[in-house]
Amino acid sequence: MQYVGVQSQIRKNNRLTILLLLMFPVIILGTIWFFLVAVNYFDGGYYLEDGTMAHEVNFASVNAYFLHILPYVLGAVGLWFVIAYYGNASMIMAATKAQPLKRSDNPKVYNIVENLCMSIGMDMPQVNIVNDPQLNAFASGINKKTYAVTLTTGIIDRLNDEELAGVIAHELTHIRNHDTKLLITSIVFVGIVSTIMTMLLRMLYYSFMSGGSRRSKKEGGGSVVLIILIGVVLAAVAYFFTLLTRFAISRKREYMADAGGAEITGNPLALASALRKISGDPGLDAVNRADIAQMFIMYPDEMEPGLLGAVDSLFSTHPDVKKRIAILEQF
Repeated sequence: MQYVGVQSQIRKNNRLTILLLLMFPVIILGTIWFFLVAVNYFDGGYYLEDGTMAHEVNFASVNAYFLHILPYVLGAVGLWFVIAYYGNASMIMAATKAQPLKRSDNPKVYNIVENLCMSIGMDMPQVNIVNDPQLNAFASGINKKTYAVTLTTGIIDRLNDEELAGVIAHELTHIRNHDTKLLITSIVFVGIVSTIMTMLLRMLYYSFMSGGSRRSKKEGGGSVVLIILIGVVLAAVAYFFTLLTRFAISRKREYMADAGGAEITGNPLALASALRKISGDPGLDAVNRADIAQMFIMYPDEMEPGLLGAVDSLFSTHPDVKKRIAILEQF
């Protein structure tokens, strides 16, 4: 019954994750549509008999222009996505300064990964190592050629074999469940929205610096700055929602990876013990990239946002470690 329950939860989480991922293009296109509405509103101004300015939106014109630029937007975002998606492996390796680990470099670690993969009939991913005395690990990749399990030197040296096997099984579960593919997809989309927001902020900044106050005295001059400002606000809202969906994916997946790691090794207490040790000194602080840090088995302590209560829970990329340990101890 326990096995059936876990599988039911995996299917439920997968359906929810697909739904969340579908929100990314909707958010991007929705932001563009609202921006076009704002442009049309301010460009469509006219004077009333009393001399006051009135505005209205020509939705037929907005929709026609939106459909006209839709192929270009989808093409640009699609190309951007493909390049980032398939270049993720080298990007992550560069950001974490990870190096491939051969059997001759550390037979114990290599054999643990190999034996766990053989026990579940899984192709062995690449094993990487990061020279960091603190404790952390993560899985990455989108296909068999790029799947990898990365460990710090600290986690290898400071965990016993059973605990290390639990951590590695946790990361292998992320790969088996296609969590890494889904997380990388969300990372790419958030990066796209973040870049668009940054571009709009720069446009707004240069509009003011190049004489926005002078232009606002001229007819229509103030509308340009206001339209850019609205674009910034819309992009910020889009970025907020993409962050929420990304974090929701991450939290749900960690519980399932813990359950999978316990099932593969048959030793949930070892994984619970490993999480307790990792929580005392989670590493990879030097990466300093929140998008990559969400893949770690535990968020680096130096990168914790420090928020409280419901807000902290809302933006946390990982569930509370005490809850994870408690569940494993009852497994």
